[in-house]
Amino acid sequence: MLNCYKITDKGSRHANEDSLGCFENGDNRCFIVCDGLGGHGMGDIASQLVVDVFESQFTQMNGMADFLPAAFEAAQSILLSEQAERSAKRKMKTTAAALVTDGKHAYIGHVGDSRVYVFYKNKVKRRTLDHSIPQMLALSKEIKESEIRFHPDRSFVLRVMGVDWEEPMYELLPPEKLKKCQAFLLCSDGFWEWIDEAEMCSLLRETDSAEEWLRRMTERVVKNAEGSDMDNYSAIAVWNTR
Repeated sequence: MLNCYKITDKGSRHANEDSLGCFENGDNRCFIVCDGLGGHGMGDIASQLVVDVFESQFTQMNGMADFLPAAFEAAQSILLSEQAERSAKRKMKTTAAALVTDGKHAYIGHVGDSRVYVFYKNKVKRRTLDHSIPQMLALSKEIKESEIRFHPDRSFVLRVMGVDWEEPMYELLPPEKLKKCQAFLLCSDGFWEWIDEAEMCSLLRETDSAEEWLRRMTERVVKNAEGSDMDNYSAIAVWNTR
């Protein structure tokens, strides 16, 4: 059985362009976090539209193994159509990080720099890799993984929804057996940049519910960001009680 808790906040910005959703359909569950790209004027509309499309697709799908490609493609298509209708081409962009489960397996997909973390035995088992310049530099060993968070080019995202795709820009992780997953964390970059993996794991060990874990992580995020120009931050904690 999966329990979840979610939180979103505008930080020190004038508006919140993050959107998130948690949906249930029998044994199937869907979780998604989207971060509308600020500076493009309509990021909040883009992020909410993608969440809405995922919810609509989720209610119509039975097999979760094929859900994510269909949902990403549908959301991208509808987002581009909405841009055209609003004469807002290239103004409605968003990242997306999603997790779906069928009670046996966990399926994860993302585009951009919103993340999904998988935890097992109080350790990070896997996380999505950002589609960003600093992530590419880390993969090529030009910077350390820990330097991604405050790299001067961290805001340069290489893949997003809402631009024309010559080929799919979303990335899918291999399925995870749900019984080998203790917890999941989906979050926008405004959240993960202010809390590192060691802190996430330490708080996971000390808590016994999704709500307590996320509340304590959020307290750490706010404390670590004190005095800074804080971006919108959003997260969903998913707790596997089996």
